[in-house]
Amino acid sequence: MLLVIALGGNAFAKEGGKVGSPEEQWERVRLAASDVADMIEEGFDVVVTHGNGPQAGLLAERVGDYLSLDMIDAATEGWMGYLIANALTSEFMRRGILRKPVVIISRSIVNKNDPAFQNPTKYVGPLYDKETADKLSRKRGWVFKWDARGGFRRVVPSPEPMDIMELDAIKLLIREGYVPITVGGGGVPVVMNGEARGVDAVIDKDLASQVLANSINSDYLLILTDVDYIYVNFRKTNQARLVEVAVDEVERYYENGQFPPGSMGPKVLAAIRFLRNGGKTAYIGPLGRARDILRGQIGTRIIRRE
Repeated sequence: MLLVIALGGNAFAKEGGKVGSPEEQWERVRLAASDVADMIEEGFDVVVTHGNGPQAGLLAERVGDYLSLDMIDAATEGWMGYLIANALTSEFMRRGILRKPVVIISRSIVNKNDPAFQNPTKYVGPLYDKETADKLSRKRGWVFKWDARGGFRRVVPSPEPMDIMELDAIKLLIREGYVPITVGGGGVPVVMNGEARGVDAVIDKDLASQVLANSINSDYLLILTDVDYIYVNFRKTNQARLVEVAVDEVERYYENGQFPPGSMGPKVLAAIRFLRNGGKTAYIGPLGRARDILRGQIGTRIIRRE
């Protein structure tokens, strides 16, 4: 059984999407490593992906004059991949799991004419108050939108991932018993037009994880983030959590605008696409509770029943 585990970038950040100290980052990554080890002990072959929103936003703010967003994507793939690999190696040694993690800096092919380049929606970086957001907007030309978490965040283009250039290498590593850590931050966005060239954007990790999962014929997709369930009518008086839901039903909720495009929307869309393209079951739930999610004790399970 093959399982893709998508680790959310916000799940590795502090409240408000802020990147913590090195020690705080290690603590969060250790939590993720425990989830991955649990799934291997449950009998799964595992591929790990991860987000990079808070990390990419931090680098853009500090070194944005020297690195384009595609370079920042590559840097955060290495940054987060390194942390995850060390945490997995340590956890596997502790449990006697004979697997080795391998980090693959991956590139995701996008269409240079994707309409997302004209409509930035992908949140990166921390939450700001309006005054600070306005100041950064004037200084750097950044675009900000309100985040349901309670502040303004930068939004950047997020084109659709069409293919993953390192797919053959990922498949080879799976066959050889390794644990690939790949498609970090959705992979580096690249357009092909006689040459491979990076573009100034950030690909959504969940949508790239779905493309990967279907491309390697994964049975399951597990999206770990900073929420316990997905909800309809979120933060309204009639808010309701979804525990088990058929793909048709959740697709209707999605089409009716129940899930914001910059946060829960891509996760739900990734789950829908995964199931529509042959996946068995998709799960969305909290980091650190992977085993409980698969056992139905927490999190949302999206199934193929029509």
